[in-house]
Amino acid sequence: MHDLIALFGEAELGEFRRLIFLGSIQECCKRLGNPPSNTLGVGIAVQTLMFQRHVVYIRVNEEGYSDEDYFQGLELLKAQNSLPQLSAVCMPGVSNPLIIDEAMKVCKQERALFISLERDLYDMLTNK
Repeated sequence: MHDLIALFGEAELGEFRRLIFLGSIQECCKRLGNPPSNTLGVGIAVQTLMFQRHVVYIRVNEEGYSDEDYFQGLELLKAQNSLPQLSAVCMPGVSNPLIIDEAMKVCKQERALFISLERDLYDMLTNK
């Protein structure tokens, strides 16, 4: 089984607050559509797939701001008993320490990495 990365982000298509499993770039395009302007999720999904990793994509309404979407997505990840071993959780645009704390619980449970953008880490550390 290839590495599995949980990725939260906006998308043109796909259900909100659901686990969307992606194994190829073609599947990503078909299930998520084009990336909305000024978002990173779909682009990171494509890059991840190019490196032969699988993605479980959790579509949120607005990257970094739809707190309830993030919390519910994390609950879905925790509740999945049949989910393959996660290698990482990636949340571009998120600097809310409450969301990151919950994500870190999932990472600890799964022995996975937490992937953050430099600017998000800076915002979190400086409380901006």
